[in-house]
Amino acid sequence: MSQRLPATARREQILDVALNVFADAGFHGASMNDIAEAAGVTKPVLYQHFDSKRDLYKALLDDVGNRLLTQIAKATAEATDGKSTTELGFRAYFRWVAADHAAFRLVFGGGTSTDDEFAAAVAAITAQAAAATVPLIDVDRPESSRRTLAHALVGMAEGASRRLVELGDDFDPDQIASEVSTLAWAGLRAL
Repeated sequence: MSQRLPATARREQILDVALNVFADAGFHGASMNDIAEAAGVTKPVLYQHFDSKRDLYKALLDDVGNRLLTQIAKATAEATDGKSTTELGFRAYFRWVAADHAAFRLVFGGGTSTDDEFAAAVAAITAQAAAATVPLIDVDRPESSRRTLAHALVGMAEGASRRLVELGDDFDPDQIASEVSTLAWAGLRAL
């Protein structure tokens, strides 16, 4: 057994371990026994922090989504124009993917799409990312059009990341961010 940690630290440790277990095995392939063993705790300790495996998975989706959105918001907060905002946003996103393939696989892997609750959690993350992007799209278009463009940008980043993660190779997040943001910026400027 691992050392006794304060409740918040234990919860974070369980989330960190569960991320890798779920990313590797999927929701249905992972058991609470697997997670308890990997975390070095007993099942009753898991249930002190999470009511069920579903509750743990949903908390993990929320946690990972919040970390991603916070990272992007911090990266773009100091941008001075649309082009730098676009590049900084993509850079933060691709750095997140490069640093944590497991988090990307958890959120955007196929396992979440077959469950309505999990699919809704992922859709909320995507919608929040798009909503944060809308004000950064400085083109003379109606709000609904800019919202659609924001979803397109989020989808472009997700699609590129899927390919990179599926290849399994390390990649330079700054290089891919530069390439994708150049593509996105050229498209936005054309509007």
